[in-house]
Amino acid sequence: MEGPREVLERILHEGFATGNDAIVDELCAPDLVEHQFRPGQSGGEAREQVKAAIRQVHELMPDIKYTLEESVVVGDVVWARGRARGTATGAFFGPPSNAPIDIALFEMARVVNGQIVEHWGCPDRFALLEQTGALARL
Repeated sequence: MEGPREVLERILHEGFATGNDAIVDELCAPDLVEHQFRPGQSGGEAREQVKAAIRQVHELMPDIKYTLEESVVVGDVVWARGRARGTATGAFFGPPSNAPIDIALFEMARVVNGQIVEHWGCPDRFALLEQTGALARL
């Protein structure tokens, strides 16, 4: 069975990087608790939010690549710091900027029996807004 880091890497590489939202059905528990988007999201609502995020990220940057630079696994929890890099060829608060994107990520996930049961994610959204030119348009 895959450990917490491997499961986290799979959802990044096989889901977010490819736009394959079906990976959520395999890697996220039915009672997933998701802390990234809105407090209190769980179950089907949380899983649908993750699927929507996968599609949105892939539409913005179809060439996105994820790198986990450091991680620590303690029991069933993984903490990871990494980067997401790609090109903003999709619309994002305006027309596509075609700008290169390089943002920091912090991920924490609890994985039980090969599935994410709880997740916290902190992509650097402010850097994403700046790098895509969205801040300049405000």
